Amino acid sequence: MDVARDHDRWALFTCARRGHVTYAPDDVALAGRLSGTTGLGEVWRCLRCGDFVSGPPHGRGPTEDAPLVIRGKALRQALILRALAVERWIRAVLIGFAAWAVWTFHGARGSIQAALDRDLPLLRASGIRVDQMTAIHELERALAARPSTLVLLSLALVAYAILELAEGIGLWLLTRWGEYFAVIATSVFLPLEIYDLVSKGITTTRVAAFTINVAAVVYLLMSKRLFGLRGGRKAYDEERRGEQLLDVERAAARA
Repeated sequence: MDVARDHDRWALFTCARRGHVTYAPDDVALAGRLSGTTGLGEVWRCLRCGDFVSGPPHGRGPTEDAPLVIRGKALRQALILRALAVERWIRAVLIGFAAWAVWTFHGARGSIQAALDRDLPLLRASGIRVDQMTAIHELERALAARPSTLVLLSLALVAYAILELAEGIGLWLLTRWGEYFAVIATSVFLPLEIYDLVSKGITTTRVAAFTINVAAVVYLLMSKRLFGLRGGRKAYDEERRGEQLLDVERAAARA
C-alpha cells in the first residue's frame, strides 16, 4: 500500500468533516506554488489534504503565521490517540457502574444476608452443592467485609473512573498535558495489573487490558517524544513543522 496515499485518504476524510484550510502567504513565489486559476476563478491548495479548493484563501499573511494543521504522520497519531480516548471513556463507564454496584450492595447487604440465611439451607437439603460454587464464596466474602471497607471501595472506584475520564479528555483534545497525564496515570497501575495476573491468574480480559496499557505507554513515549525521548519536544515540533505543506513547498522551491 502507498503510505502517502493512505495519509492523503485520512486527510481527505478529515477535510470532508471539518472543511479545508487554505492560506495565502506573503511570499509571492510560494503563493504561486499554492494557487492557480480556472474558469471558475482562483483556487488554493488545502494545507491539510493538498487538494486545490475553489475560492479565495481563508487567510493571508506572513508564512510563519500560517495555521499549523494536523496532517501526515501527526494526523495518523491523532486518530490513534482518539481511539485510546474512547477506550478510556468506556473503561470509565464500566468502573463507574462497578462503583454504583458496590454502593448498592452496601445498602442492601442486610436483605441479601437474610436471603442467604433463608435459602442456602434449603438448597443444601435439595442436594445442590452450593458450598462448592465460586460465586457463593465470593458473595459470602463480600458480606463479611466491614461496611466502611465497602464505602472506601466504592469511593476508590469513583476516583478511578474520574481518572480514566480525565485521561480520555486529554487524549481526545490532543494536548501535551493529556499525553503526559495518560502515560503517568497508566504506568502507576501497571504493577497492580501484573500483581493481578500473577496472584489471580491469567485471563483474556486481564491480558488484553495489560497489553493495551503497555502498548499505549510505549506508543505515547516514542511517538510523542515525551520526557526528552528521541529529542523531546523540540524534535517533535520540528517533525510536525516539516510535514506542513507550506514548508514542503518552500523546500521544493529552493531545491
